[in-house]
Amino acid sequence: MDWVFTAVMGIVQGLSEFLPISSSGHLIVAEKLLGLIGYQTEGSAIAFYVMLHMGTLVAVAAVFWKDWLHMLRHPIKDRTLLLLFIASLPALLVKLLLGDAIDGLFTGWFLGISFLITALFLALIEVFSRRGARHRAKRQFPDIPDALVMGALQGVALLPGVSRSGSTLLGGIIRGLDRGAAAKFSFMMSAPAILGSFLAEGKTAVEEFGVSSLFSGTTLLGLALAAISGYLAIRYMLKLIQRISFFHFAIYVALVGVAVIIMQVTGFAGFPPIALPGSGAG
Repeated sequence: MDWVFTAVMGIVQGLSEFLPISSSGHLIVAEKLLGLIGYQTEGSAIAFYVMLHMGTLVAVAAVFWKDWLHMLRHPIKDRTLLLLFIASLPALLVKLLLGDAIDGLFTGWFLGISFLITALFLALIEVFSRRGARHRAKRQFPDIPDALVMGALQGVALLPGVSRSGSTLLGGIIRGLDRGAAAKFSFMMSAPAILGSFLAEGKTAVEEFGVSSLFSGTTLLGLALAAISGYLAIRYMLKLIQRISFFHFAIYVALVGVAVIIMQVTGFAGFPPIALPGSGAG
């Protein structure tokens, strides 16, 4: 694998996982634009993407290590562990019921539309935030209904191009959480999802390609850069979450969505032309 490709993908994964712009969608776009479309079919690609996501798990662990330590020491007193478990259930259910259909969308026609859905979600975050600021005080700690709503929107974010952090943050804002509290819980929600994916896909990579596939020089570089950029992205969002306008992110993601749709229509950069289900096209 090309080292430049590895570096770019690691940085893209780390930044886009925690900025509300969709890591899955940006990884697909980056792969196409870098001209390395065929790499995704190689065996070692499984291990590579598994380790990219593991890098973002390292970032979450590094930023919130005190919280993780406290909840593991006091699993009954600290309800965060229970809330994270509850928040993980909707996405797990969606994955079990619709996993194959969702996986098919990663190379299909839905990517550009998913980016536009993310743009809508981000605009709604700003709308609900401003409306809530005028009518009620924001809560600082999530509860079980908050976890369920944010978890349901995490299930929506299984679609490629729909931002997980953006979707879950919208759920928290709708429920009346403070932006900072919603962002923190959203970021922590990523840990069970990433860990579950690592155990499932990492097992496949090890069985088919050996343990060494997870620890090659390129996969470790990708992991390190994803961890560093993810750490910086989390710190940035936590620091500016109360002041930043999500309309800016919405505009950016909408432009990406439109650009992807144009590339899908024209077949530019190897994007397969849009073929709606049932049209008979591949």
